[in-house]
Amino acid sequence: MLADTTLDTESSSHVIQLLEEALKCPSDGLRKGQALNNLGSIYVDISKLDLATDCYVNALDIKHTRAHQGLARVYHLKNQRKAAYDEMTKLIEKAQNNASAYEKRSEYCDRDMANGDLSMATQLDPLRTYPYRYRAAVLMDDQKENEAVQELTKAIAFKPDLQMLHLRAAFHESMGDCASAFRDCEAALCLDPNHKDTIDLYNRAQCRALHLHM
Repeated sequence: MLADTTLDTESSSHVIQLLEEALKCPSDGLRKGQALNNLGSIYVDISKLDLATDCYVNALDIKHTRAHQGLARVYHLKNQRKAAYDEMTKLIEKAQNNASAYEKRSEYCDRDMANGDLSMATQLDPLRTYPYRYRAAVLMDDQKENEAVQELTKAIAFKPDLQMLHLRAAFHESMGDCASAFRDCEAALCLDPNHKDTIDLYNRAQCRALHLHM
């Protein structure tokens, strides 16, 4: 539990000591693998990448496959994207439910390959929202505005969360569709009335609408 929280330097050292003590205890591979994985994650957070690598490699030696993802993160931080991609490929080959692995691997490759991985992630688990957000952003960059909005609408249909509604409102506002931007902003503010970015977007769209009608 401590390893999963945001830690300052002093707290990190205490958790590292606890995990190192835990690794000395008799235990099964699952628990030892989890401890090594958590230890690796803390070392990454405090920029001790070589120590993190050792933890993940040791976890993999006892068949803790999730450590592939941690090792991929280390490679990525070392600007070794090909190694990070290859490490996630190993996880995809081993994992039973690998939608999240495809999603993560998409961060370590070019846009076309990323789209392929995210399409596979959606096929395996249609309720993951990140692939829809990514595809929408790519479509917007390609000036395919209506398609970008449609992609977000698919995700909002099953998960109308704040970030999705805010992003679609921003797309509508950039397209000059102030009425749709208002609706999405109002829906987002129902979820968080104090969300500053949405309030600013709502006010900006309101000013733009007034300007258009002058």
